Amino acid sequence: MTKAPEIVAKTLDSQPINISEKYYGNNLLILFYNNDCLGCTGRALPLAYKAMQEFKGIEVIGIHSSFGRAITKEEIVEIFTSKELPFPIYLDEEHKAYDLYQCEGTPHWIIINKVGEMYRSFFGSQENTQTRLWYSLSELTQAD
Repeated sequence: MTKAPEIVAKTLDSQPINISEKYYGNNLLILFYNNDCLGCTGRALPLAYKAMQEFKGIEVIGIHSSFGRAITKEEIVEIFTSKELPFPIYLDEEHKAYDLYQCEGTPHWIIINKVGEMYRSFFGSQENTQTRLWYSLSELTQAD
């Protein structure tokens, strides 16, 4: 495995954050998504929440990648029924982290292990991707 590229993004309050440093030492599931993507809001975000509940050894975060349209904190929070974030969400305003990880579209999943190595990368939210994601998360947490 290779060391995962460093991710610098912004909090929803526009504060810079080094995600790689903040989550180092934890298994991390990153969901790159976009509010305008129906596969993201309809399948991927609920799946990320389910993963957070099922795999206690995994930190889950979302990274909203923007492609030409700025988004507000209110717009991000608004898509959740509870009007509260189920897990931390960060902003990738110029899709730099998205590009760095060579994401194929949204939603795109990145799994990083505790020592900062990229463990797996998946594009999509359909059943096949969900199965591969679940298998990888199970495998990673059982290895701990």
